[in-house]
Amino acid sequence: MNLFAGLSAFPLTPADDEGRLKPELLQRFLERIMAAGADSIGLLGSTVGYAYLTPEDRKRTLRAAVDCVAGRTPLIVGVGALTTDVAENLARDARQAGADGLLLAPMSYQSLTDEEVFYHFKAVAAAGDLPLCIYNNPGTTKFIFSPGLIARLAEIPNVTAVKMPLPADSDYAGELRRLQDVTPEGFAIGYSGDYGAKDALLAGGACWYSVVAGLLPEHALALTRAAQAGETAEAERIDRTFAPLWALFREFGSFRVMFAIAETLGFGRITPTRPILPLDQAFRGRVEIALRPLLEDI
Repeated sequence: MNLFAGLSAFPLTPADDEGRLKPELLQRFLERIMAAGADSIGLLGSTVGYAYLTPEDRKRTLRAAVDCVAGRTPLIVGVGALTTDVAENLARDARQAGADGLLLAPMSYQSLTDEEVFYHFKAVAAAGDLPLCIYNNPGTTKFIFSPGLIARLAEIPNVTAVKMPLPADSDYAGELRRLQDVTPEGFAIGYSGDYGAKDALLAGGACWYSVVAGLLPEHALALTRAAQAGETAEAERIDRTFAPLWALFREFGSFRVMFAIAETLGFGRITPTRPILPLDQAFRGRVEIALRPLLEDI
């Protein structure tokens, strides 16, 4: 099976109020994901706020994850950084630590050109020497990958997949056809944006890069498997149980809501890195209500 296929679950990176990693809690999240049977683990993606962590914190997180996973589930590691040198270093470290694949977003303070992004990816892909997924996340990077640029990047050795945002027109099938027409056979086109996962998978998307699977892996996997099997009615039924949570993701952003979900599920207080503030206490009750259909559906 392609490394970038099926359900890729992205756990939070839990830290205390001083920003110190809680390795035991991270490993609890990872054990739940593996027990559920997710196809891969996405470490140090946007769900974990990788951009707010120092390279040293990221390496510490990676080693705690590798020690826990121990080869049982493929591990995809985010290596995006503001400079190419740092991203190359993180990519080499990920390979040496035992990662199976890489995820790279074009982070930058200055707006980047297509040519700058191309050479950034070429350098990092060579440094990591692992299968690499293009992280197309204009919501955070403000950079939009054109089909032409994705086609160019797909020619770089090791670049084997793309993680796409949800299309604005919801034409998943059309977008998939357009990208498949310009990329090599076997190039994996998957999607993030949890509230569109059902439609993306039913349309033939290779992978769901899932925020919610970091804490609710069983439910996310059930949705994934139903959609992969073409069981539209079952996929829609499961998606409806997620609907109240998807509404909160749309309203507040999945990043903040995930911290509230962790606390509601009994994992204790985990706070995002400042300046990001946790979800206001007044809205925590809505998170608990949104979780009820899912917890009752176990």
